[in-house]
Amino acid sequence: MAEKPKRPLSAYMLWLNSAREQIKKENPGIKVTEIAKKGGELWRGMKDKSEWEYKAAKMKDEYNKQMQDFERNGGSKDAGGKKKKGAKKVAKKSKKKDSEDEDDESGDESD
Repeated sequence: MAEKPKRPLSAYMLWLNSAREQIKKENPGIKVTEIAKKGGELWRGMKDKSEWEYKAAKMKDEYNKQMQDFERNGGSKDAGGKKKKGAKKVAKKSKKKDSEDEDDESGDESD
């Protein structure tokens, strides 16, 4: 079965990918997290984002077409390979419960 199409990038992410090298040149030694922060500041200050919004809209249309083809060919919306959030919560609860059980047992021994 074919793999589920990847979600398209947002207008901001398309712009950031194109502007990343320029931000690095203007700020030598800048950390990755600081590049994103600086990019966010520049993006908010931009007056005309239409070029990037247009590109993002085109990518989203293409993604929607690919998703329709994917679903028509037997793929399901859940076929992304990601685990459901509920499953993680259950795992965390069980770990917490295990540690509480250990605390209870050690508390009984000290009495």
